[in-house]
Amino acid sequence: MRKLLSGHRLVAVITLESSDDAVPLAKALVAGGLCALEVTLRTDAAVEGVSNIIREVPEAIVGTGTVCTTQQVALSEDLGCSYMVSPGATNELLEAGQRASIPLLPGVSTVSEMMNGMQFGYRDFKFFPAGACGGVTFLKSLQGPFPAVQFCPTGGVGVHNIGEYLALPNVLAVGGSWIAPVGLIRDKRWDEIENLARDAVALCT
Repeated sequence: MRKLLSGHRLVAVITLESSDDAVPLAKALVAGGLCALEVTLRTDAAVEGVSNIIREVPEAIVGTGTVCTTQQVALSEDLGCSYMVSPGATNELLEAGQRASIPLLPGVSTVSEMMNGMQFGYRDFKFFPAGACGGVTFLKSLQGPFPAVQFCPTGGVGVHNIGEYLALPNVLAVGGSWIAPVGLIRDKRWDEIENLARDAVALCT
């Protein structure tokens, strides 16, 4: 994940209601300078949407989100994704991620969950839900005992605190859905989404 996200400190977390929205949405985000896209597997439109983006928007770095089962790990590989993101981390999922051909970013919200992931060889984690689980203060407290671990906080991250997160040496990138809100996608307001992406990327420099 560190190599993959090098130079990409913001990941757009996307929920698709219609697969027809996938390509224009991805093009708007990329035009705004945001290339790392995480399409959550929460809707029926997600699989076709991911496939469409990978085929038609080659500039995008596309991953699946809300990966919770070994079947979804296999699906992500079959779709041609670059990475996978999970909200949590069962041992079965961690093992499947080890065997996968693309990296898994497992989700953790406690030190014990992180240490369990480390036993499986993981050093990069999604911190979720970041805002509800201690946020910046929690991540600061982990720098001393776990200097080799990096995090991608998601949940409660926005323009009001993205700078605080990215200032931490153990934050690899941040994930956020505010760049691609469902309402704007539903109304196909691609120019506004492009502007949101551009503004968000500017906060990461």
